[in-house]
Formats: sequence, structure tokens, C-alpha cells
Amino acid sequence: MDTTQVDLSHLFEQLGLDSSDEAIAQFIETHEIDDHIHLNQAPFWTSAQKSFLTEALEADAQWTPLIEKLDTQLRKS
Repeated sequence: MDTTQVDLSHLFEQLGLDSSDEAIAQFIETHEIDDHIHLNQAPFWTSAQKSFLTEALEADAQWTPLIEKLDTQLRKS
């Protein structure tokens, strides 16, 4: 069992995105999704990113809490 602690920067690395604090903040600021769209179906993901998000959520992987956190941060206020 992998007990490595992960955070948003690790999630962004897994998604192939810049994982610096500034880049994460910029991504969250410039990407929004409507309430009726599932995070993994947002139009800004590549097919590989969509697959990763879908598989991680279906497996209830260690990434799930971080994916849910990102999902919350990307919702319109």
C-alpha cells in the first residue's frame, strides 16, 4: 500500500501540468466549469487527463480527495 502523501502539486504533475503554486493558482483562476459538467468532462482536459481523472475517481484512489478539492475550486461561485 502506497502511503505517500500527495497534494495539489502532485496531482498537477500527474496531469502533466505545471505544478508550481503560481501555475496552480493561475489554472484555477482561468478555468471554470458549470455545475452540470463533471470535472473529468470539462473541455480543457486532454483525453489522457480525462482518462486519468475518470480512472482515479472510479478506483477511489489516493487522488480522489485532491480531485474533489480541485473540482470544488473550479466551480463557478
